[in-house]
Amino acid sequence: MAHSVLLILLGLLLRLEPGAASSPLLMDLVIKALGDLEQKALATEATSRAFSSLLSVQNTRVHDVFYSFLFERQSLKVIKLGPDSLSPELQGLLERVAQHGIQDGQEHGVVLAPDGSTVAVQPLLAGLEAGLQGRRMVNLPLNSTVFPGDAGTISPGLGVASLDVTSPNGEDAWPEAKVTLPTSVDSLLAITLARDLGLAFLQNTQTQGHPGLGSEGCWDQLSAPQAFTLLEPKASPLTTAFLNGALDGVLLGDYLSRTPEPRPPLSLLLSQYYGAGVAKEPKLRSNFRRQNAAALTSAATLAQEVLGALLLLQRLEPTHPQLQDMNQEQMTRVARHASKEFTEAFLECPAIHPRCRWGAEPYEGEPTPLKLPLGFLYVHHTYIPAPPCTSFAQCATNMRSMQRYHQKDRGWNDIGYSFVVGSDGYVYEGRGWHKVGAHTLGHNSRGFGVAIVGNYTAELPTEAALRAVRDELPRCALRSGYLRPDYKVLGHRQLVNTQCPGEALFNLLRTWPRFAPDVKQNSTRGSP
Repeated sequence: MAHSVLLILLGLLLRLEPGAASSPLLMDLVIKALGDLEQKALATEATSRAFSSLLSVQNTRVHDVFYSFLFERQSLKVIKLGPDSLSPELQGLLERVAQHGIQDGQEHGVVLAPDGSTVAVQPLLAGLEAGLQGRRMVNLPLNSTVFPGDAGTISPGLGVASLDVTSPNGEDAWPEAKVTLPTSVDSLLAITLARDLGLAFLQNTQTQGHPGLGSEGCWDQLSAPQAFTLLEPKASPLTTAFLNGALDGVLLGDYLSRTPEPRPPLSLLLSQYYGAGVAKEPKLRSNFRRQNAAALTSAATLAQEVLGALLLLQRLEPTHPQLQDMNQEQMTRVARHASKEFTEAFLECPAIHPRCRWGAEPYEGEPTPLKLPLGFLYVHHTYIPAPPCTSFAQCATNMRSMQRYHQKDRGWNDIGYSFVVGSDGYVYEGRGWHKVGAHTLGHNSRGFGVAIVGNYTAELPTEAALRAVRDELPRCALRSGYLRPDYKVLGHRQLVNTQCPGEALFNLLRTWPRFAPDVKQNSTRGSP
């Protein structure tokens, strides 16, 4: 039935008239549209082999030889329901999310998910289709002639053939491993992430810098979002929203490929994934997509997949403008670089909700810039709010409450903390990486103040929150040059006369490798 629903959706989208009424760009409404179509499919007993997915609604994608090859599409077979299959509002919504793109600083084809993240629908649905077809290793064609490769069930590792590739200076192009040339690609990774990752980094082969990887953005409003504007207007297509959708497609596609028939309805699967967790597993949800994706594939495997996707695309489209003059050595270096940057700059970094996402008020006055890099990370607990925040709605409310208290009652310019960590899997931007905070009196310009929402006098934060403070946030700060290589971790109480960050949390801090035990407490009074 899931295949049928994707086909029905394709039929509807191919008939949509431009300018149809549109609902807010919310993942919940995309899920509702899928649920409505699933009910219609059951009522009409619509069953058919799926030769296409929602991704194919784009005219460019319908004839995309890369997708057709991996999905083994011989033709397009569309199931059509009546004109009243969906409300005009939901039809308009689906029309707007069918294609992903960036134009004039705005990102299209994205929706706001319940966890506060923005998700590109196109790579998500591509992953669902790949999972429904069964995650497969697809052999690369031996020449440019298009033909479906033999495919088998997924198995660890890739089919490879030896290739002696070295960089111009004679060094190995791959770290800690012999260079290999893929002979097959993982259909799921290729269709969701690998090709787009490779093409994006091909555009930056001269600078060797990452192409604006993971740019965030702001919605015009959170209650009924209609427009999403990027914070970096010239960002590459590899925005945070696109990568979120790609990772969600990988994780859910992998789940579907391992789930025996009858598989769950797609609307149920998505509502669980963007809710409390798939099949009552709280870790398998969108809040933890980066950690789950990092556990599913390694940087070395992803590099092989990127290289395989580029080789496949070059063989299927010999005149592709980005690939026609590229040799295997060049593509190997691009794949390695793309995989390294994506793994280190995205998967291993925390997901940070920008200020606009939690509804921050503007900074009052002129901020003082930090002189980077800094040498300290000061750990706090908020004390009040005392309960840990476990959902985006709760964490965003807490952030607004703390900002009002700091600005109105304390008379500060802004919320005092540099960053705040929730128990929902996210970090929330306070004053951020570049502005002096108001978190550790007398020391605000020397370190970043990071607070975990809750009172940790008698109990510890969640492991996800601890991992963000101990590992993820400082690792990315080091990589970006915001922290010095010899930075130290301190508890708030070591510098100010306070019980912060709570007895339980402070005792744990003392076991962290970066903790500085010999700092004397300052007599300055501070917050709890």
